[in-house]
Amino acid sequence: MLDHTDKRILEELSKKSRISMKELGEKVHLTGQAVASRVVKLEENGVIEGYTVKVNQAKLGFVVHAFLNIYTKDPRHQPYLDFVKAQETFILHNYKISGDSCYLMECRFPSNERLDEFLMDLNKHANYKLSIVIS
Repeated sequence: MLDHTDKRILEELSKKSRISMKELGEKVHLTGQAVASRVVKLEENGVIEGYTVKVNQAKLGFVVHAFLNIYTKDPRHQPYLDFVKAQETFILHNYKISGDSCYLMECRFPSNERLDEFLMDLNKHANYKLSIVIS
């Protein structure tokens, strides 16, 4: 069970994972050493699985942001999964889901033309419903 302080630690680390233990301690009203000990326990217990970097995809040139509901044509899904592996440059997330579709894919593209090429290739392996992120 997580107590209030552990939840605050996770909240602060979610905002800024590179925060110093001293600064984190100040935010949750503990010493740097005490908060470091709690962070280690959260890591050892698997509550904290790792630390990541949030990348601004638009600044890298990937300005078209899209979601696709995927309906695979092959019930084994393998041709689709091979396509996903080959196109990983553009795919941020590919979730296997329940419901009307098989997968929910989140993608970024440098242009609408590149998105169109991607969709033409995807159409060989799956049907899809496309949504473009506006804001």
